[in-house]
Amino acid sequence: MSDYSCNVEEDNFDERVVARSHETPVLVDISAEWCAPCRVLAPLLHKMVFAYDGKFILAMVDADENMKIAGRHKVRGFPTVVAYSRGEEVARFHSSQTEGFLRDFIDRLIERHNAAPGDK
Repeated sequence: MSDYSCNVEEDNFDERVVARSHETPVLVDISAEWCAPCRVLAPLLHKMVFAYDGKFILAMVDADENMKIAGRHKVRGFPTVVAYSRGEEVARFHSSQTEGFLRDFIDRLIERHNAAPGDK
């Protein structure tokens, strides 16, 4: 793990995701080890974490071990990536995506997070 990524479980979700998203946007990667698209997406997300150097946090959730988190987010398939900003879910996507898609998604998340509250 780096300073910009962490594993998240049910007992620390609110602290590591919701509370932390007030300062820095957080991407929650809800995935499973057996999921092939998850194994494709995870390295790209980690690459983005280092490329963006702290402009967002990556929180990884093992859905098999944390079914309540998956249920809380009404996950229908894996991977599901949920974006948090200022304590709220603001966007999401499903399945593996291209690096270009991820950059656009992350850029919009950071822009939204950095905008004045009335500008959203």
